[in-house]
Amino acid sequence: MTEPLAPQYNPSSIEAELYQWWMTRGLFSPEHHAPGSGIPYVVMMPPPNVTAVLHMGHGLNNTVQDVLIRFERMRGRAALWVPGTDHAGIATQNVVERLLAEDGLTRFDLGRDAFVERVWEHVRETGAAILDQLKALGCSADWSRTYFTLDEGLSRAVREVFVRLYEEGLVYRGHYIINWCPRCLTALSNEEAEKEEVDGHLWHLRYPLADGSGHITVATTRPETMLGDSAVAVHPDDERYRHLVGRQLRLPIVDRLIPIVADDAIDPSFGSGAVKVTPAHDPADFEIGRRHSLSTIDVMTPEARISLAAPDRFQGLDRFEARRRVVEEFQAAGLLERTEDHRHAVGHCYRCATVIEPRLSDQWFVRMEPLAGPALAAYRDGRLRFVPERRGEDYTTWLEGIRDWCISRQLWWGHRIPVWYCDAPNCGRTTVSRTDLETCPACGGPARQDNDVLDTWFSSWLVPFSSLGWPEQTPDLERFYPGHTMVSAPEILFFWVARMIMSGLHFMGEVPYRDIYLHGTVRDTQHRKMSKSLGNGIDPLEVIQRYGADALRYSLVSGMSVGTDVILDPNDLEASFAAGRNFANKLWNAGRFILTNLNGIPRPLAGSGNRPVRRGELTLADRWIIARCDATVIEATQAFERFRLNDAAGAIYRFIWSDLADWYIEQVKPRLYGDVPGGDVARAVLTQTFDVALRLLHPIMPFITEALWRRFPGRSSSASVSTAPWPGTDPRAADAEALLQFGLVQELVGAIRAIRAEYGVPPGQSVRAYITGTSGPITDALVQERPTVLRLAKLSDLSLGETSERVGGHAVLSDGSAVFVPLGEAIDLNRECSRLGSEVERLILLVESQERKLGNEQFVSRAPSEVVERERQKLTTWREQREVLVRKRELLGCS
Repeated sequence: MTEPLAPQYNPSSIEAELYQWWMTRGLFSPEHHAPGSGIPYVVMMPPPNVTAVLHMGHGLNNTVQDVLIRFERMRGRAALWVPGTDHAGIATQNVVERLLAEDGLTRFDLGRDAFVERVWEHVRETGAAILDQLKALGCSADWSRTYFTLDEGLSRAVREVFVRLYEEGLVYRGHYIINWCPRCLTALSNEEAEKEEVDGHLWHLRYPLADGSGHITVATTRPETMLGDSAVAVHPDDERYRHLVGRQLRLPIVDRLIPIVADDAIDPSFGSGAVKVTPAHDPADFEIGRRHSLSTIDVMTPEARISLAAPDRFQGLDRFEARRRVVEEFQAAGLLERTEDHRHAVGHCYRCATVIEPRLSDQWFVRMEPLAGPALAAYRDGRLRFVPERRGEDYTTWLEGIRDWCISRQLWWGHRIPVWYCDAPNCGRTTVSRTDLETCPACGGPARQDNDVLDTWFSSWLVPFSSLGWPEQTPDLERFYPGHTMVSAPEILFFWVARMIMSGLHFMGEVPYRDIYLHGTVRDTQHRKMSKSLGNGIDPLEVIQRYGADALRYSLVSGMSVGTDVILDPNDLEASFAAGRNFANKLWNAGRFILTNLNGIPRPLAGSGNRPVRRGELTLADRWIIARCDATVIEATQAFERFRLNDAAGAIYRFIWSDLADWYIEQVKPRLYGDVPGGDVARAVLTQTFDVALRLLHPIMPFITEALWRRFPGRSSSASVSTAPWPGTDPRAADAEALLQFGLVQELVGAIRAIRAEYGVPPGQSVRAYITGTSGPITDALVQERPTVLRLAKLSDLSLGETSERVGGHAVLSDGSAVFVPLGEAIDLNRECSRLGSEVERLILLVESQERKLGNEQFVSRAPSEVVERERQKLTTWREQREVLVRKRELLGCS
């Protein structure tokens, strides 16, 4: 570590090397930094899908997790961040099928076993790439514990859970309406059928009574499903239809007789009060059909084409083409009463965005109500805490209205359902087994395994304990379950977070974590969620290559308040990430200056060895920076603990950029250069405060802080800031007097600088300043810091008291002291007076013109109100600017 620091910060030259050093040292393992006795702190990584590269949502989510794990690691906890990847059934199968399609193949051409092997080949490539991307981000997960949801151990856990739930009567096979994706050709859970508002139509169709005596009007958004209607339902107390209950209708197009039934589920105030009933294609209709023993007519194939159950002329049509044809035939027959524009929520497949189709099917389900009860109680009795708190209400609402979970998927990639069927004529047994079966346990005949696989989330809802070795009672499971913090995006609160709570309580008897931090979503400047389809995504790796991982991490963390979205501009990476890059450069330059000027191991600020600095040796600036450092420790620590990471970032930023770099370093330069005594004390204070600053910032910007921290004189070659102790507070550092007095010094310098800028004093031109009405604090401050004010404000003299000079700039400090800077010698008064006079004249003309405009009654009455208000604002602004410039001319003595 003897080579000098580079003049400019270049993240690409240090990040990969430092990460490898962390890995070699094993610093991310809880056994390394807190062997045996450390109190655990566990975070479970939401496993990214093994489908493609990471996106900025992953960047945000994993940065937040890493900030928390590094913070707790430095606080001495046995910090374990368990990483993993998800096999992502539908998503991964879709990706590989698209790759096959490029070669003109389908999965059916390969067969199941060969297709699954092809998917494994893809996963081995993408899974490793995803982990490498997480490492490039700086993630300090314990990679030795990396899991994959199709690993042998987790697969065993999945099968064990399925069998146990089946034995408890909580897993069952049922014939129900489910959400069906015609593109993926699989069932979806309710949560996977994402509702999206679309502009559609509401068609009002007339169904004639069979005896020709009239008709009933029904309204539908899916007229093609009328081909499978089995009845029309009305409310039993609806006076309009009570006399028609039990009579027959002749279903148009199909020419089938269907009954009119009375059912309490019908809302008589909605539409016409009469509802077409299609039991095979709507969940509510399915229940009505069961109550009235109606026939179930499935008119849709798995690919969403019209089936053989419909009239010949519709068979094979796409559902949307069939919709058009049905409407045309109703119109031609005079049975289309009217068509309305109608905006409504339509379910879409969460993976391919295809409009889902309600479909009657045999599927496997989990009874959720018995699992939801304990999960709801855990929140209500305080065992769970949501950040932000409002998410707890979302959690409660979902659990209170929970429906059974459809867990079977018509895919080949995933955990195959551990159910075997015997097809022997005299047996037909169904067996649920923890082990694979070749023969039927009852008759010895061949056993056939269920073709379907389990929902991806059925494996990921178990990872808080399956990734630790369950169902075996492993040392990891004993020590690290339950965990502590779950960091996730709100969109998977129901998919994953809530289900993990249910499974943890059911199988482990404890909630899997105490705190659930749901951060915002990464959106573009139009507040749209970033996605490939919109072309508004940002590649985290591109940002890392251009700006460095630390710049990316800082920009994300500093831009996220609790529960609010993060706004980034995909068309202007500079605008989105320059702040992080600039902060890293500022830190590097400050660190380079400090480390270059330490000249060996500085004296300590406390202790007994190597001549510790006594309090009496500290200057006002020393006491001030020590007090500010301690206040920043308190502020940042509390913010980290409360998950207000942006507040922590802001506090640390202000301390490093403003307090340390802009003020204290500038104040101590004469001492460091030997121009005045006290250099050893300045070095001691710089060493301690900069060391604390680096440790505070390390969870957010780990690479640059490590690179600088390891450079301190006397640092062991094996030492890492990542396992250095978190800074504590020191009651001796509190110093209200120093904060007040040096704060006034800062105000004074700032006021003089502002006057110089306002009146265009050249940077190299010295000026004089007078302070009147001084209080005790600023008088005491100037006794010590007068040279600092002279140097930083570029003053040739600073006097306490009045002056006969009247031409200059004025300011008032917070303690009431008045500052006057004579400007007669510093600027060309005639030229400045002329410039200000021209500007005043321009503003006078603008004000007069605007007053005439707003005095025109026709303009005020006819123009939109927002335009009139905007013009009034202009007038107010121009008037204020005119008065300011007139006052400035008076202060300069302009004629």
